Amino acid sequence: MINFIPELEARGNPSTTMNFLVPVIAVTLTILTGSVIFAMMGFDPLYALHTFFISPISTSYGISELLVKATPLALIAVGLAFCFKNNLYNIGAEGQLTMGAVFGGGIGLLFYDTSGFWILPLMIIGGAVGGALWGLIPAVLKVRFNTNEILTSLMLVYIAILILDYLVVGPWKDPQGYSFPKTRKFGDSGRMPLLFSGLRVHFGIIITLIGVFASWFIFSKTMLGYQLKVSGYSPIASRYAGFNQNYLIYTAFIFSGAFAGIAGLGEVSGPIGLLYRDISPNYGFTAIIVAFLGRLHPIGIIFASLVIALTYLGAEDAQLFMQIPAAVGFVFQGLVLFYLLGTELLVNFKIVFRKKIWV
Repeated sequence: MINFIPELEARGNPSTTMNFLVPVIAVTLTILTGSVIFAMMGFDPLYALHTFFISPISTSYGISELLVKATPLALIAVGLAFCFKNNLYNIGAEGQLTMGAVFGGGIGLLFYDTSGFWILPLMIIGGAVGGALWGLIPAVLKVRFNTNEILTSLMLVYIAILILDYLVVGPWKDPQGYSFPKTRKFGDSGRMPLLFSGLRVHFGIIITLIGVFASWFIFSKTMLGYQLKVSGYSPIASRYAGFNQNYLIYTAFIFSGAFAGIAGLGEVSGPIGLLYRDISPNYGFTAIIVAFLGRLHPIGIIFASLVIALTYLGAEDAQLFMQIPAAVGFVFQGLVLFYLLGTELLVNFKIVFRKKIWV
């Protein structure tokens, strides 16, 4: 019996134009699929899409909220790019964000009744150190024991969350907080300054832009960035060139963890102003989508973070005006990732049918 079995075959010369258009195609297909989903739920697709994508940013306050949510996503994603470019799959940015908030927030609580310009910079440094140390753990395990960084970084997320949970219900709990699981508020010197009166956009967006520029400079202008990219493209060529693989692993995870830690500190010292259990709506995981949607390029990540941040705001408006669960935002995020990976696969591979004879 003769059957034709579909197989994937690598394209000899993938189209540069199509590679560039992959994010655009993925977002377009996500919007079309979302229209079908809304229609199946009994809603006018145009009204639903307007509610989801246009209404949230139709006011200056909505635009400011978009920037507030895009700020941590972009910062975490450019940090993840250090790992992803080196073919290291750091899935634990959520844990690194949490430990950055714990380390930096702990400094804020220590000096909550003290004034000084040095408190916020010290908190930022603490956030970077906390995230970097937490990111260093899977790097050490990979170098010393060849463990899978996907599993170790992911498991460390839940450990970090439990550490935060212990602190806010235990030694750091606000004595005047009526037993709610939260800390006291940081002092004014431990809060991110607001950039505009009446809006929540804060100094964290400046830190993010600095981080984006720094990552672009490292990737484009330094030997470290070159080594990370070469190691990701061809580990064999990297070793042949004499690049220190262990050093690159440590460096990638340290940068990735530090960026996530600063993002976590920015959340608790910015919009929130204290520590409590749920400091992040899964920004660390969502930033993985942002990184790939932005093609691991710092500029692309900025635009990708705005697109994904819009799904958070759109989900809130959809729940308010259409009475559908806010989880629809996660559906859109999942669709973006699905179409992104699927489109990239078809750009770099083609489906061929090979004849197979069964005896």
